[in-house]
Order: sequence, then C-alpha cells, then structure tokens
Amino acid sequence: MDQFLGIDIGGSGIKGAPVDTANGRLLAERVHIATPMPSRPEALAEVVASISRHFGGSHHIGCTFPGVVMRGVIRSAANLDPAWVGIDAHRLLGHATGRSVTVINDADAAGLAEMAFGAGRGRSGVVLMITLGTGIGTALFMDGQLVPNTEFGHIEIRGRDAERRASARVRDERHLSWRAWAKRLDEYLERVEALLNPELVIVGGGISARSDRFLPRLHAQGEVVPAQLQNEAGIVGAALHVRAALASGSRRVPARARAPRPSPAPARRAGRAASSLPPPPP
Repeated sequence: MDQFLGIDIGGSGIKGAPVDTANGRLLAERVHIATPMPSRPEALAEVVASISRHFGGSHHIGCTFPGVVMRGVIRSAANLDPAWVGIDAHRLLGHATGRSVTVINDADAAGLAEMAFGAGRGRSGVVLMITLGTGIGTALFMDGQLVPNTEFGHIEIRGRDAERRASARVRDERHLSWRAWAKRLDEYLERVEALLNPELVIVGGGISARSDRFLPRLHAQGEVVPAQLQNEAGIVGAALHVRAALASGSRRVPARARAPRPSPAPARRAGRAASSLPPPPP
C-alpha cells in the first residue's frame, strides 16, 4: 500500500508527518524543525531528507513551498533565500530523499486540505483560502477546482505588499493589539473581495487557532470562517498532492531516485537537523 508523507516548508519552520489521505488525519506526531538560515536549497533539502528518514524513508513525499511553483520549478521565494528561484525542486528534493517528490505552493496545499476535509468541504462557487504566517498565502477555488499560484498576499496596499502589513509575523514583530492588527487584515480582505467576490473565505495558519480574537472584528461581505485543520493543513494538502500526481502518472522523480553522495558540509547540516528530531515512531 502506498504511504504518503506531507512536508510543509515555511519561512520559519519545516514540519512533516505521514498522512492518511482517505480522511486527512496524521498517522504520527508531526516533526517540526526550524528553517535553517540562510535558507539555501541544499540546506532545506537536507532537512527534508532528515524528516523522511525519521519516518522510515519509504513514503511518497509531497512538499509545500512558500512561493510560485510551476511544474516543480520555483519561480518566487519571497520569504526564503533567493537562490531558490529557478531551482527544479522536484529533482533536488527527490535526489536528497531518494523518493518520489512533488512540490506545490504552500497555500494551495492548505486549500486542498480544507476543501477535502475541512471548512471548504462540499462548497461550490468561489472559495478563497488565506494563510496567515510569515507572509500571506492564498489559494483560490472555483467550484472545487484550484487556480494555482495566485499569491494575492503580494497585492499592494498603501504602497507595500499586503503581507508586509497584515501577516501574523507583522503582528508579532510590531506588537500590534488584536484590534489594530484586525483593522489591517480587514483592509486587506476588503481589497481581495473587490477583486474576487468570494462566497467563502477560509482563514488558516497557526494564528487561526485564536480566530475568536480577530474574526469578529472583520467586516467582510462574504462568509469568513477559520480553517478546521489549522496548522496541519499544509502537511495534509502536500500528501494529497503527491497522491494525485501518482494517480495521474505525472510525477517527475522516479519512485526510488538515486541520491547523490553527500558532501561533508551537507552531512554536517543533516546531523544538526536530525539531532532536533524526537524519537522515531514505533
């Protein structure tokens, strides 16, 4: 039976867990490792490989990435090292892990999970998923079909990227009150609604666990609800993505790609990443 491992790559952390893609549940406690700095491709690939080894290394792997991903190639990396732009992430991560790997925009993955198992399940029309974290990610669905790589977190508001004003990180770094931050988020939602007219907006990211502190302060025209899978949505969506790719025969990396012999520097990075892992599941 195929096994699926979802790995969610973010600007501040990388987390992963095996997923039951029939119901969206994690099959083991998730692993979380701080994103290495600088966040260059080789360093992140070693972290992904260490997470794969932790869970036995026998899974098909789906990864998220915080930027535009087109046929596995990274086209933007606003919150990671710019060396990622132009990298074939399918190939890089497949070689690092020795497994089949697919890569999808992080918000798109979270949206897939919420549409399959969460707040968007069974909903038609225009649905927008917004993830609030290091930046702002978006996933747009029309009658359940994903429109990939929308990146509406980068629309301009008051002369700046929206995510530079209204992300969860901005709230923390500027010590904004819930009221002050909600006012910024409300301004962002007003702009997005004017562009897309979504019938449902799903708000995700770790901060969605405290949605009672800010959602009641918003004045959106459509329905706005918190994500049900919260911070696990990216992991689950990444696993769903690789399952779909395997089913359609569109995977880019052979099921057991030959991993290149590691150089001394990446081996040391892998050792530090592995040392922060909890004991492997029984």
